[in-house]
Amino acid sequence: MIDVAVIFLFMIDKLETIKKEYQELEKKLTSPSSVSDSQKLQEISKRRNELEPIINLYEKLLKIKADIKEAEKMKNNPEMKDFAEEELDKLNKQEQKITKELEIALIPSDPLDKKNVIMEIRAGAGGDEAALFAADLFRMYSHFAEKNKWKIDIMNSNKLGIGGFKEIIFSISDSNVYKKLKYESGVHRVQRVPETESSGRIHTSTATVAVLPEAEEIELEIDPKDLRIDVFRSSGPGGQSVNTTDSAVRITHKPTGLVVSCQDEKSQLKNKEKALKILRSRLLAQKQEEEIKKLGDERKIQIGTGDRSEKIRTYNFPQNRVTDHRIGYSSHNIESVLEGNLNEFITKLEAADQIKKLQSLK
Repeated sequence: MIDVAVIFLFMIDKLETIKKEYQELEKKLTSPSSVSDSQKLQEISKRRNELEPIINLYEKLLKIKADIKEAEKMKNNPEMKDFAEEELDKLNKQEQKITKELEIALIPSDPLDKKNVIMEIRAGAGGDEAALFAADLFRMYSHFAEKNKWKIDIMNSNKLGIGGFKEIIFSISDSNVYKKLKYESGVHRVQRVPETESSGRIHTSTATVAVLPEAEEIELEIDPKDLRIDVFRSSGPGGQSVNTTDSAVRITHKPTGLVVSCQDEKSQLKNKEKALKILRSRLLAQKQEEEIKKLGDERKIQIGTGDRSEKIRTYNFPQNRVTDHRIGYSSHNIESVLEGNLNEFITKLEAADQIKKLQSLK
């Protein structure tokens, strides 16, 4: 199981490597070959200045660790025990603070972390049971959003008469939403006995989840000439008409062939705005995927690839177990997880991601 101690070991290895590089740069700054070459001297100085804040933090950490050892020794002296314990408490807090600062300094933050998200949940294999599971996942993320006081807005849905969703698309907005939900992309699998199953056989069904960082207009400008916009009457379960006006909107992006439909609002203008928001986010995600493919192995830095075909989590009802296959972690309280208590998974996924990123740093 991944914990803070494991992350710290990777950090120390990386910090020792940085310390050696910093010492080499210090030597090069005074070497005759560098002094005589202004461009080379500028490059060395720039790199040294980049590393200096990390080295300063590392030296503080080493000093605190040395002081902790001394305080531990003092505890053996009855006359100094109370003072030593008080000092240890203070030093341990300082160590945690510096360690966190170093962790942030070593791992570049994801510029998308602060973004709002658009989530798309679609029923996969399993017919009606898959649609019911898609509805369970939507409720799970809704509860998680409520616990974090995030705002949810349903953008489009295709609800079946049984109460499940063939598809539901919704936005979640507030601070650091993508940071917490980005690990949810992929195939979610459920194993349970459907209510309609008379023989009591366990069925396996799936639903796909896509988490897209919301794209702003300034980030991704769409040429109106590239769009075909169709309007139609919205429909409810079973295809029945629920609106007498052409308020539903379908937008086709001609260059990519991406199609987005929105019909949940009664206003055609609002449906169009939501459809454009979804389209921008899908185009941004497509652009990012293309860039990642060009980088090749860089994709392996992340926990999971965000690929919709990747099986990431299984919800096993008979065993009361939820397992995340990327980190090999299981929770034995499926009801709690489906009520939106996802922090235990998110914390461990973040920790595993940090380790991968620390390992990948050059």
